[in-house]
Amino acid sequence: MSREKLLVVDDEEDILELLRYNLEREGYSVVTAQSGEEAVELAGIVSPDLILLDLMLPGINGLDVCRILSRGENTALIPIIILTARAEEADIVAGLELGADDYISKPFSPRVVTARVRSVLRRGRRTRGDDSRVLEAGDIRIDVERHMVRVDGADVDLTATEFGVLLFLTRHRGWVFTRDQIIDAVKGTDYPVTDRSVDVQVVGLRRKLGTAGTMIETVRGVGYRMKDDANAQD
Repeated sequence: MSREKLLVVDDEEDILELLRYNLEREGYSVVTAQSGEEAVELAGIVSPDLILLDLMLPGINGLDVCRILSRGENTALIPIIILTARAEEADIVAGLELGADDYISKPFSPRVVTARVRSVLRRGRRTRGDDSRVLEAGDIRIDVERHMVRVDGADVDLTATEFGVLLFLTRHRGWVFTRDQIIDAVKGTDYPVTDRSVDVQVVGLRRKLGTAGTMIETVRGVGYRMKDDANAQD
């Protein structure tokens, strides 16, 4: 059985106990927190393998916790799954853009939670202990800190916007995003561009990435996604 350590953050005691019971039954070691401040403190102390994080917290809210952890030297690489009762799409996109790896809407099934936890841990998109914060998707290798992209060992020259689109999609492999969501994540909600601008950026990205450009998949009627390991060969 797995002994990965999970940090579960929620201000509702009954939800904490439900998650603790089910996750420990699956073999995980579980630490809990009931506020944003406690979550930030424990993340630095226990170095969890993954964080389940509620957005609606007293004090520092979940989005601010994501922001703080993403900037921490010892916490930036910890995968985060957002737990949210919020229906607003903008909150979910904001959390993903801040570095969260997945989200689960309340009310949730404990079986769904454990499946998502296993998936994110297995995916291992982020490399612990690697200060360069390298992300990979197929033959694409992104050095986040150095703002560099390589395909099959060759450097790829991207504009700042192309890099932002590629990084956002790669951080959330397998998830489909609309053009507006991609614009908001890369440029902010007030950026004065049309959704067709994303099409232009994606066309440019695919061309520059060569054969690896097929990793960026068009989802008809919705938007784009970066293929994950399960469908990379489709």
